[in-house]
Amino acid sequence: MIATIVRSNVSHRPVRTLLSVLLIGIAVTLILTLVGVSRGMSEDNAHRSQAIGADIMVRAPGTSLMSFSGAAIPEEVPAKLATFPHVEMTTGVINAAGASIFEGLTGIDPKPFSAMSGGFVFDSGRMFQKDDDIIIDTYYAQQRNKRVGDKLSILNTEWNISGIFEPGKLAHAIVRMDVLQRLTASTGKISVVYVKVDDPANITAVVDHLQDALKGYPIVRMSELTSLLNPNNIAPLRIFIRVVIGISVIIAFAVTSLSMYMAILQRTREFGILKSLGGSKAFIMRLILAEAVILAFGGTILGILLSFVSQWVLRVFVPASMPQAITPDWWPYAGLIALSASVLGAVYPGLIAVRQDPIEALAYE
Repeated sequence: MIATIVRSNVSHRPVRTLLSVLLIGIAVTLILTLVGVSRGMSEDNAHRSQAIGADIMVRAPGTSLMSFSGAAIPEEVPAKLATFPHVEMTTGVINAAGASIFEGLTGIDPKPFSAMSGGFVFDSGRMFQKDDDIIIDTYYAQQRNKRVGDKLSILNTEWNISGIFEPGKLAHAIVRMDVLQRLTASTGKISVVYVKVDDPANITAVVDHLQDALKGYPIVRMSELTSLLNPNNIAPLRIFIRVVIGISVIIAFAVTSLSMYMAILQRTREFGILKSLGGSKAFIMRLILAEAVILAFGGTILGILLSFVSQWVLRVFVPASMPQAITPDWWPYAGLIALSASVLGAVYPGLIAVRQDPIEALAYE
């Protein structure tokens, strides 16, 4: 009986129902998009680093996995590390932050980098030849609407795009290391050293040797990079996600509360009839909570679908800056958040409904 009444109420008020589902769905989309972008950016950084072909990454002291721009490692370090037992080859790069957190430049020495990574696969153009040449990946080219031969301004410098390569390796925009060193007043310095080991079985021994030789330098196995870059392991990002989730809960709570409150005002006579027919307070409350559950379920489904839409929009307009991952493991959490907020939002309107006097309700016009 409850299911029949709830279904009738939802279907006979389509505008209110659709608006409630839409607003709850937006809250769910906000959660899934935020988590997806944070995870997508982390996974993108990890995959681009792992595609270099190295087994170990050595960062400058005081840098983090999310930000290791600047240069504090002497450029002689890669050559010295190459002499260590079981080290097959090394290469160093320099990173420089751009005008925003989503833009920047990476400088490489082409020969050792290509030897370790296998080089770049170009969709058009070629490797840089001149000091002002730059190569960018297809995502960055799409986002900035650039082609080979166009000019690109980064770090207050105008670069000539000499090549566009397939994405997924190291960075979105790459120049010669010595040029970037001069541009950032970091001559003789680099940001990261990548180390390739002769045999995976020797990685642990090489890591131990590096830790003894390079005190204070963070050393990371490339196989562990994805897990280390998980948003749950990055305190500031974890706090930010929780804040946005809290805002989403408030939105879902307010939307459901307002929706149910307006519904109760419109259904005063209906509740009076139910009470006159013997409907208990518990029965009335179950009706209201059941409707809130349906709205939450519909909002969750819509939010999941909209997260695919947001991924498509970001992929079209900002594929290099904000890659979004689809996170099915977060769908149950988002649903529980929407359900909890919706049920809580329906409690107060429900209490109003169960306290109504049936005689006054029957006389209500």
